[in-house]
Amino acid sequence: MGKTDSKTYRNLSMARQIAGQLIMIRMPGTVLDDDTAKFLRDNHIRAVCLFRQNMVNAEQLSKLTADLRAVMGPKALIGIDQEGGAVVRATWLPSPPAAMALGAADDLALAQAVGAAVARGIKSLGFNWNFAPVLDLNNNPANPVIGERSFGSDPKRATELALAWMEGSLAEGVACCVKHFPGHGDTHVDSHRDLPTVDKPRYALDALELAPFKAARRAPAMMSAHIVYPALDAEHPATLSRKILTDLLRTEWGYRGVIITDGMDMHAIAGRYGVGNAAVQALAAGADMVMALGNRTTQEETLTALSTALASAFDDDELAAAGIETRLDRLDGLAAKYPCAPGPYLTHAADRSLMLDGWRCGLTTAGNPQPLADGAKVRLLACADAAGDGVAEAGLSAAAIAALLARRYDVDLVTFDDAENVDWDALPDDGRIVILASTTRLRYGPKASRNLRPDLHLALWNPFQTLDIDAPALISYGFAPEALEAVADWLAGRITASGKLPVAILEPALT
Repeated sequence: MGKTDSKTYRNLSMARQIAGQLIMIRMPGTVLDDDTAKFLRDNHIRAVCLFRQNMVNAEQLSKLTADLRAVMGPKALIGIDQEGGAVVRATWLPSPPAAMALGAADDLALAQAVGAAVARGIKSLGFNWNFAPVLDLNNNPANPVIGERSFGSDPKRATELALAWMEGSLAEGVACCVKHFPGHGDTHVDSHRDLPTVDKPRYALDALELAPFKAARRAPAMMSAHIVYPALDAEHPATLSRKILTDLLRTEWGYRGVIITDGMDMHAIAGRYGVGNAAVQALAAGADMVMALGNRTTQEETLTALSTALASAFDDDELAAAGIETRLDRLDGLAAKYPCAPGPYLTHAADRSLMLDGWRCGLTTAGNPQPLADGAKVRLLACADAAGDGVAEAGLSAAAIAALLARRYDVDLVTFDDAENVDWDALPDDGRIVILASTTRLRYGPKASRNLRPDLHLALWNPFQTLDIDAPALISYGFAPEALEAVADWLAGRITASGKLPVAILEPALT
């Protein structure tokens, strides 16, 4: 599409075509059906983010991304959240260590190699944009959504590791998108569910939350957070804040990459502002692309709102032709520098070995846990079916942990739906070694923290759960197949756990 002017925007049809280029959508199903293809073509949509619901296997996914490219053209942006740890979408690829596992390993070369391996895997499937790495500093043990997705709490080292990961990806030709600017680490509210606030003075934000993002100005893209930072803008969350996206990020820091919002269907935004109105505000604030990840109804609402705003842009300097052209140029530049270029995945076996080594290097102990002898009689206590949390999509079942332990031990499995309701005194007193496997991100409540007294705690997701259970612990930072292999190796005494917890544990264990 050629250059435009404000008069062009007065044509609603043309304005809608321009609006379509400024949004990213999600789609249903595992094939590109005729209706979705028509929606993409009619609205000139060039960006799609795919999730696990869109994926079956490599063959199916490769065809889906090829079909999307055929419809969206050479400027297509096909995105995925392949962070590592619990947040992965293409689960058959080698499983990357969680960011915090890499933080525990504290090896820049390893972080860069993992970033490159992730890029090789998703590039082979037709993706050119990965919404990773996470630059949030998880310095709040009560954070319900970041946790092990963060490289740590130290701004200097976490930034170095994250940027090494990013450099690995960029070298393999896959664009990264660092997130969640200006920082989601010190929240106790999940923005998928409500609007958090980080109420710190500017100097404190500069020293901690903002530091990684300021250092990441080479990142091709940056994702905004749906969080209010009163010291930066007391009225608007970052996604809707011109003070944050334009005055701070663009003007003060000189950032020239793409700014994309987090999903506008999240309750922090949709529930308070409405998706259409919020999309207009986000572009006016300085965003280049809006993540319209809701259903078709919300996508239509977003397109209509943006089209209407663009059609009257001559009355609004923030959405005038020059600014929109600059946004389109940035997005075109991203697609040109990082084109969709799928091909055979020739390093699958080597990359899987790399990932396993990464999980092993990240293993961390607390309280001096000990490996178990072959044939040991153990009682495994675990949540029956740990569902996903909306970000990770799927958890880990108790049966899977039992199967892992049953390779070498005599296992008695005891499951629960809610750890608060476990009757510890009802467990048989028969000398078995009691292992608690934590397979959800949620912290334990006060009753569980008082009552659960295992001999060994396997913290297989959220390392901050070690604050809740007074027991020797092995921390894996994740439950991917390679992570579980690393855990099994440690239990068997074949490897040591040399990782160092990369976050400050300030709370006492609850007893």
